[in-house]
Amino acid sequence: MDKKNALRAGALAAGTTLMMLLMSVPASALTRDDGDDPGTGLSVIDTLGLFVVAPLVLFGVIAGLVMVLDKSKAEHRVLAPKSKPKAASKA
Repeated sequence: MDKKNALRAGALAAGTTLMMLLMSVPASALTRDDGDDPGTGLSVIDTLGLFVVAPLVLFGVIAGLVMVLDKSKAEHRVLAPKSKPKAASKA
């Protein structure tokens, strides 16, 4: 029974993909539209900076802010199994 369902799902996925490909309009990259005014392209350095370095820096800034501004108490933190929480000093 599982083989029949797998075959049905595969046929459905293949049919859907084929219909999407046949009904989609081909990309017209060489034909300009009205009002189309593309700018200059990005260099390799610009592309790497925009799509690699900038997200990594943004992630680092957000992670750093979360760690620095963490106000949770030590007794509320989740600890690894078989570890004991540090006793709070009551002086």
